[in-house]
Amino acid sequence: MAFKPLHDRVLVRRTESDEKTTGGLIIPDSAKEKPAEGVVVACGEGARKDSGELIEMAVSEGDKVLFGKWSGTEVTVEGDELLIMKEGDILGIIS
Repeated sequence: MAFKPLHDRVLVRRTESDEKTTGGLIIPDSAKEKPAEGVVVACGEGARKDSGELIEMAVSEGDKVLFGKWSGTEVTVEGDELLIMKEGDILGIIS
């Protein structure tokens, strides 16, 4: 990947949402919400304390994560639409 996030930022690829509801209804593109989950593509090295000590990231590449609906900034890297956000915008890791 040609993009490496800095500090406590994370690059995330959204996962595709389901085309159908659990009842079998097909959801048109105009009614779909952007999914609030994705896979971590790249991570920065972590934030730093005032003393200069590194605070390690809680997430790593390949983690499936859940984030806030309005989190992150959309960017295009090598033709892929991705989100860049601070680690604090991530709500949790899905196992």
